[in-house]
Amino acid sequence: MDALPPLKGSRLALLTLSLSLGIFMNVLDVAIANVAIPTIAGNLAVSPDNGTWVITSFAVSQAIMLPLTGWLARRFGEVRLFVFSTALFTLASLLCGLSTSLPMLIFFRVLQGAVSGPMIPLSQSILLANYPDEKKGFATGLWAMTAVVGPIFGPIVGGWITDNYTWPWIFYINIPVGIFSVVFTWITLTGRETKITKTPIDVIGLTLLIIGVGCLQVLLDKGNDADWFHSNFILGLAIISTISLCFLIVWELTDDAPIIDLSLFAGRNFTLGTTALTLGFLVYFSNVVIFPLWLQTQMGYTATWAGLAAAPVGILPFFLTPFVGNYMGKFDLRLIISLGFVFFAATSFWQANFYTDIGFMQLVEPRFIQGLGITFFFTPLISIVISGLPAHRMASALGLSNFLRILGGSFGTSLSVTLWDRREAFHHSRLVEQINHFNPFSTSAINYLQSFGLSENKSYQLITNEITMQAFMLSTNDIFWMSGWIFVSLLIIIWFAKPPFLVRKGVSAE
Repeated sequence: MDALPPLKGSRLALLTLSLSLGIFMNVLDVAIANVAIPTIAGNLAVSPDNGTWVITSFAVSQAIMLPLTGWLARRFGEVRLFVFSTALFTLASLLCGLSTSLPMLIFFRVLQGAVSGPMIPLSQSILLANYPDEKKGFATGLWAMTAVVGPIFGPIVGGWITDNYTWPWIFYINIPVGIFSVVFTWITLTGRETKITKTPIDVIGLTLLIIGVGCLQVLLDKGNDADWFHSNFILGLAIISTISLCFLIVWELTDDAPIIDLSLFAGRNFTLGTTALTLGFLVYFSNVVIFPLWLQTQMGYTATWAGLAAAPVGILPFFLTPFVGNYMGKFDLRLIISLGFVFFAATSFWQANFYTDIGFMQLVEPRFIQGLGITFFFTPLISIVISGLPAHRMASALGLSNFLRILGGSFGTSLSVTLWDRREAFHHSRLVEQINHFNPFSTSAINYLQSFGLSENKSYQLITNEITMQAFMLSTNDIFWMSGWIFVSLLIIIWFAKPPFLVRKGVSAE
């Protein structure tokens, strides 16, 4: 595809729309099912804990397939692979909606996750290959806008559909979008297939990848519920995953046709860009999880209103990301990314000062400003990740970097929830220490409540409930403080990347 001239005019616009809708459908599906889990579990007569396998099954299969994108693209062609994956994703969505039992739904979610893996990096690779050089930044910005905004509106859309219709419709809405994406991507890219190389599949590497990543993903998803390494099940998963991934690294570095191109890490910009992307997304996604969780469990917000409080973070990226992508070539990318980390850090410290009586608009304000961090973060970082790489290695690079980004999100989800619970326990124990008959403030509060006719036990119960709310508030503040300092450290790391940050046109990897 890199030997062909870029597309222009309406054909390029139609390709951009079809690819963007396909990716929006993909990333939206990751978040849209989350709020529907209680409803799905109830309708299929299973517990909510078992219902979370609807999320886990998708995440595991998607994570495994992402590093395979490079090999699959070389073996079948990027255009053919994207169209085939999108078509299967659409079919799997239909089958998910038609499922009548949890095992049936999980099976089709595994299929849906597996075919969704190549869609994300291939959409980037195809866009970059068909845009003129002076518009490649704009193309990256469009992709980032779609990929970032989708998960933000997922909970709102999922909650609205679940409340007003039935849960299968969270899958059925993919069908018209998927059909449009398949048809018009194929039409606009006719005759523009990439070179196909029939390289043998790395069976051992694939097996180790499936075992290692599969066990790791289940470990991350179920670790907090099973009390982490106090559980033999979690400990066994950790041992299997560690051994498998260690053998995978050794095998891939010595195999003639590795399924994962680990040699990409020999490039400074790929390594630093991927590291910043992974850690940045880990922290960002941690906040995406903790913020609505705190609102719903401690502040009395419904799922819809919690989603509305979180959604403003996507407003500015939706409008500004394409412009940043279009003009970022005029500036040092490290400066732009640093600006993003500054906004991330500042808004994290801002949110670290939240309190239990805070109003809705006070919640929304830092979330809205945080959108500037997203705007200056994803698009320039993707450009650094692929800088200096020839076109035929972009699919592998984007597949591997997106795999680590999604894995970072999984780490962020599990670690943040665990840290949130444990910091709450710490703050709760410290606050409870002050409630005793020897503390004049404590006895004064009890006497005040009893003056309203409450019994001593009721008074203590009311104070305990307030302590729990305050402990979770302090724990939430701790998460935001830690997030802010991590963003500050990433601001320093990114300056070790080496300009110029250009995508090479040649075919040589050297």
